[in-house]
Amino acid sequence: MDQVEILLIDKPHGITSFDVIRRLRRRYSDSHGGQKAPKLGHSGTLDPLATGLMVLGVGKGTKKLAELIKLDKEYVAEVLIGESRTTGDMEGEVVEEKRVEETEEILRSKISSALTELVGEIELPVSAYSAIKVDGVPMYKRARKAEKSGEVVDEVPMRVMKVYEAELLSLEVGGDRAVATIRFSVASGTYIRSLGEELGRRLGYPACLKNLRRTKVGEFDIKDAKQIEEVFK
Repeated sequence: MDQVEILLIDKPHGITSFDVIRRLRRRYSDSHGGQKAPKLGHSGTLDPLATGLMVLGVGKGTKKLAELIKLDKEYVAEVLIGESRTTGDMEGEVVEEKRVEETEEILRSKISSALTELVGEIELPVSAYSAIKVDGVPMYKRARKAEKSGEVVDEVPMRVMKVYEAELLSLEVGGDRAVATIRFSVASGTYIRSLGEELGRRLGYPACLKNLRRTKVGEFDIKDAKQIEEVFK
């Protein structure tokens, strides 16, 4: 990492993007006799429940982050059809449930049609638990604060999102629910949780993300990323 300016990391499940940087700093220090790690930054956060590609700037590489943030992204998302949650993913409390009754064949056809309609520019509400700032405060902080006081954040900003491709990779139907695995190719600033919820609305079901993995950032690919533990061996 001493001479590397761009570092590709495969973020594991259950930790924040800043946790990734914190662990890398610690590993650097441990492997360099307590020496302070070079400056580190990333080109876009991933939620704790998400996994996948993080593009980090190291040292002088941090000056490139402003441009890297603007790059297009690719994700593979598992969308749970049949229930919605406060956070738009499995971390939140269940808000609405509805039994999925279509056969796999019929539902597959409906999903494919709905995904075709999602391609292009679409204005959608941003999750109340996103990192987008309102009046300088990240929305998730407002939502967590409201949660503690028993309140609900009803007003969320709308954002124009751009979807280049939306491909259904697989579909599992059973137990009153369905899970659609979808590859989304999108512009920067597009929220996959919002797309998952919108897909559900177009199908007539509540929906949320079950899993999310970022696979590409611009030309950077997850296949070239390292695990945190592999950076120093």
